[in-house]
Amino acid sequence: MNLKDLKNELETLKSEDNVDHRFHKTEKGSYAEDRISIGITTKDQIRISKKYWTLNLNELEELLNSKISDYKSIALRTLVEKYKRTNLKKEIYELYIRNTKQINGWDLVDISAWKIVGNWLIDKDKSRLYKLAVSSDLWERRIAIVSTYAFIREGRIEDTLKIAAILLNDKHDLIHKAVGWMLREVGKKNQEMLDEFLMKHVKQMPRTMLRYAIEKFEETKRQHYLKK
Repeated sequence: MNLKDLKNELETLKSEDNVDHRFHKTEKGSYAEDRISIGITTKDQIRISKKYWTLNLNELEELLNSKISDYKSIALRTLVEKYKRTNLKKEIYELYIRNTKQINGWDLVDISAWKIVGNWLIDKDKSRLYKLAVSSDLWERRIAIVSTYAFIREGRIEDTLKIAAILLNDKHDLIHKAVGWMLREVGKKNQEMLDEFLMKHVKQMPRTMLRYAIEKFEETKRQHYLKK
């Protein structure tokens, strides 16, 4: 099986009826203005990624550089699958990092960043994430914070909180949501550390970020923070 086989199979699966514009801002001037989708369902994307995981990295990089978001998603899902199954972890991480400009959607970041970048960096120098966190590129900043989910799952909280602090004044709601999501996950592992972070930064946090972070709190405690 090769990249041509994959694309031929996708041609048989595409459907305009499956294209859903509700979850991305595609109006002129918005972050997803140029997003192109051909309607490959998530179920089919997952199946295809498992079927074609043996594609080589050059083929997957070519697929990732497509303008079609479905192709990008399948490329990333396949890279995740290949990352799990092979010893090419470093090469896959490096491919990901040199193509961050192509991972240009919140969904693309969320299905892949923590599974590749975060997983690779768990026991390594994390300076790359801090560089991404101060990038002018929206998606690189989201990659920085979402990648830390891999650390949180291992009970390693500090880098999430440090990067969250860097992103407190970010202007984009997609960063507010991502940081709030990661803070919520921190709370599942260490409520005390989350409370400490919130008490220090609650007045500075965008409301969307705060609401995401405290979503699972009992109502009295949630209202306490919302009234700060």
